[in-house]
Amino acid sequence: MTLRLHDTAARETRDFVPLVPGRAGIYVCGLTVQSEPHVGHVRSAVNFDVLRRWLVASGYEVDFIRNVTDIDDKILTRSAAQGVHWYALAAAMKRELDKALAAINVMPPTYEPGATGHVPEIVELVEQLISRGHAYAAEDGSGDVYFDVRSWTAYGELTRQKVEDMEPAGDADPRGKRDPRDFALWKGHKVDSEPATAAWPSPWGPGRPGWHIECSAMAGKYLGPAFDIHGGGVDLRFPHHENEQAQSRAAGRPFASYWLHNAWITTAGEKMSKSLGNSLLVPSVLERVRGIELRYYMVAAHYRSHVEFSFEALDEAAKGFRRIEDFLDRAAPVVGQWFAALPEAFVAAMDDDLGTPAAVAVIHDSVREGNRLLADGPSGELAQKFGEVIAMLDVLGLDPSDEAWARGSSDDRLTQVVDALVKGLLADRAAAREAKDWARADAIRDQIKSAGIEVEDTPTGPKWSV
Repeated sequence: MTLRLHDTAARETRDFVPLVPGRAGIYVCGLTVQSEPHVGHVRSAVNFDVLRRWLVASGYEVDFIRNVTDIDDKILTRSAAQGVHWYALAAAMKRELDKALAAINVMPPTYEPGATGHVPEIVELVEQLISRGHAYAAEDGSGDVYFDVRSWTAYGELTRQKVEDMEPAGDADPRGKRDPRDFALWKGHKVDSEPATAAWPSPWGPGRPGWHIECSAMAGKYLGPAFDIHGGGVDLRFPHHENEQAQSRAAGRPFASYWLHNAWITTAGEKMSKSLGNSLLVPSVLERVRGIELRYYMVAAHYRSHVEFSFEALDEAAKGFRRIEDFLDRAAPVVGQWFAALPEAFVAAMDDDLGTPAAVAVIHDSVREGNRLLADGPSGELAQKFGEVIAMLDVLGLDPSDEAWARGSSDDRLTQVVDALVKGLLADRAAAREAKDWARADAIRDQIKSAGIEVEDTPTGPKWSV
């Protein structure tokens, strides 16, 4: 089966045919680093990380670019409210983002460009648009430059809208615009309200990039004028992605062949956001579940399905993943030699527009069969199931043996200390049971339980978990 992906622009699921055989170029819109990342923010990163891993597993070489917006109206507003330099806020929030993504095993992109590092490329692209008659400098002396939406007859093709039906672009004062729907490519520096550090020289005076132009410039620099896949959250379709496509193609760049959009994580039916006050910061959520369990919760849902977040659903997902881990822990000492191999049903699910719900179901089917085989001791069939589970988890970034999860642990030395203490108590409990001192054995069991540690007796000996 050929990999098929749902192309938002085409409104259909299409066979993936890369521009260069065996190679895939992907650009994903990253975050504006204005605040700490919440669960809704990182879903996109997880979803496109799965796409990248599946392409690699399918034999592709992948160039994966994910940008960071490190200068923006929101960053300037928030930094002013906090009394800190805008660039200090952006840098601090970028570090928080990096920690959050590492905690859920999102692979670093091939490259992660920032808007502030690509002003020359942005200025060059704006100049191309002006020379082609698709952009103009405002005549009000503001230093703003706008894209002329009326000059590009295909404007609105990505989201299938007519210009007449669109709301005015709210990214700049409309006084300098020919049409209220024209959007800013370059924003002239406001001396009275913006710090001097938030401006770069340009032919139109000091200023900074508009939001949309940065992605077109950076995608073009690192992936070329035409590339395979552009991804991002569904909320970016308009105006951000519509504007990216229009300005890129108006400059003579074919841009993306496929558009992929992941759905939201919602709370009470609304998009998770700071403005709603319902955001759930990643570090806070990871106080309740492990990073691998949070990732499993996200991966188990299809990337185009909205997820209604609840801690109850998260806890159930965590329990489901622990059942997978339990099989691996019990089978590992038994299986001996094994080989990683992907079941056909898993491959078919992933090739069908990254059908992770069906793929996760295949994992649980293999775990159930593996548990049945495990009861009969070592066998080739058991080794096969063990290898299948490991291979499938690896594709989804959920292999517990991946070093990324060990690096993400809070303190490996503390784990080793607790392990030694618990094993000592378990040895005392075993001795008490051997001596038929049931009261002593029960007291030790209760002591362990009161510390929040669960002990399970298995054929290979007792194992504990928090």
